[in-house]
This record gives sequence, structure tokens and C-alpha cells, in this order.
Amino acid sequence: MDSPPDLSPLLPAPRLQALAQAWLEEDAPGPDYAALAVGQALCRAQLLCKSPGVLAGLPFAEAVWAATGCTVARRAAEGQPVAPVAVVAEVRGPGAGVLLGERVALNCLGRCSGVATAAARAVRLARAVGWPGTVAGTRKTTPGFRLVEKYGLLVGGAHPHRYGLADAVMLKDNHLLAAGAPLAQVVREARQVAGFALRLEVECGSAAEALEAAGAGADIVMLDNFNPETLQAAAAAVKAAHPGVTVEASGGISEATLPRFLGPHVDVVSMGSLTQAAPALDFSLRVLPGEGDGPC
Repeated sequence: MDSPPDLSPLLPAPRLQALAQAWLEEDAPGPDYAALAVGQALCRAQLLCKSPGVLAGLPFAEAVWAATGCTVARRAAEGQPVAPVAVVAEVRGPGAGVLLGERVALNCLGRCSGVATAAARAVRLARAVGWPGTVAGTRKTTPGFRLVEKYGLLVGGAHPHRYGLADAVMLKDNHLLAAGAPLAQVVREARQVAGFALRLEVECGSAAEALEAAGAGADIVMLDNFNPETLQAAAAAVKAAHPGVTVEASGGISEATLPRFLGPHVDVVSMGSLTQAAPALDFSLRVLPGEGDGPC
């Protein structure tokens, strides 16, 4: 397996620092009394992955431990498969700092690696049937953990989709209902606002809506909550009339049903389950006997 690219440059250092600080303040809003039993003696600990999957999230763990005065040396590469019980990193620093960051760092790694593992499985399923399109996530992410989960999607080989509302103009069914105007009119007005820099996507509940949206200027039509057979027919109709429009399938697609939604006229399949339903990988920290560094 080829080594995956290093995606950590995508993570702004100030944002990592701010997230690490917020997570630590949530976990330790007051004194950590157990730290008195450990003190500031230097410690060395191994970071272990205890379940199989794809490793992701080390930059977040590193930011957490950096905030507690510790350093992390990687022993495994992100994006690579890991098997139990693999040592993925070594942590060094004051004993109180190592343990203060432990739970937060493990939570980040478990969640991020779980998303990366789910994403990698979905991409592998798509490629196994010869489908060349894009497997994507959605904005169905855990509050406060969006960057972690979007990064996990990328590490797993999926597309993160929109990070936030400003990344594209997406008109969903409620936008169209709230606008109280014909679909084509709403799409044309949104097209003017989007300008040249933003793509315009419209969520559609029927083939007729998809054709109308594409004809009015949508760059992407999302065929939402279609059954696989109806989806393929609608996608073919859109591509026949508007070959340059991107067709996205979404809504209730799971790993088990994914192959049924793949087809020659579908460009993107977006799956909320990659973030909402991905089980976390199990990580633990094991403090090692000191080697002249102190009682730890």
C-alpha cells in the first residue's frame, strides 16, 4: 500500500491550539487533584491502538499534549492500517501533563480514526465495483468536532463535502419552501448571488425537479432519498439533458446499501453515516517505567 499524503498542513496551527484549549477546559474546568499524586516528574508513555482500522488524528493529539507541556513522537503514519496492539506514538513530558491530556487526546484519535476507517471502507467498496466517482461525507458532524471528523474523511480517502455554509450555495427543500417562489426562479436568484466563485447545488426530490434545477443554472443536483432504481433513471435523464451538471446521490445510504446507489450517471455519493455512525477506534495510553527521567 502506498503511503498516504501528509494532510496535516491543512490544519491551521491557531485552530488546533484553540480546539485543544477548549477540549482541555471542558475536561478540566477546575483543579486536577489527581495530578498531585504524579507531580511534574518526567514521564514516558506509549500510545496504543487496540482495534483494527485506519490511523487518523495524530495532529489533534499532538496539539492537546503540546498544550500540557508534552511532546509526541510518531511511531506510525496516518492513513495507514493499524492492527491491535500497535504502538502509534510515544508521549514524553511532565507526568501531570501527560495524564491531563490523556483522555482528550484519546477521544480525538478514536473519533478521527473511526471516521477514517469508515471512509476507507466505503471508498474501497466503490472501487471494488469499478465506480470512479466521489464518496463524500456531509455536514452531519459532532458539534465541536467538525474539523476532526472532516479531516478523518480526507485521511480515509473520502471527500469532506462542505465544511460550512459559506463553501457553496446549497438550496435544500426547506430553502425552496421558505422562499415561496417557483424553483427555477429561486435557483436563478441564487445563481446571481453565488457569482463565479461558488458552486450552486440544489436538493431535488424528483427527476422533474432535478431537470428544472439544472436548466435554471444549478451546478450540482442532489437526488435526495431516491430508491436505487429511481435514482439511476433520474441521473440518466439529467446527464442526457445537461451533461456538465454534477449528479449527487444522498439520503439514507449506508455501507451495506452503497453499491446499489453507484452508477454510470452518478458522480458523487454523500453519506452522513460516515460521521454519524462510524464507531470509534479504541486507543489507550500506557505509562512506561522511567529511564532516568523520574519516578514514572
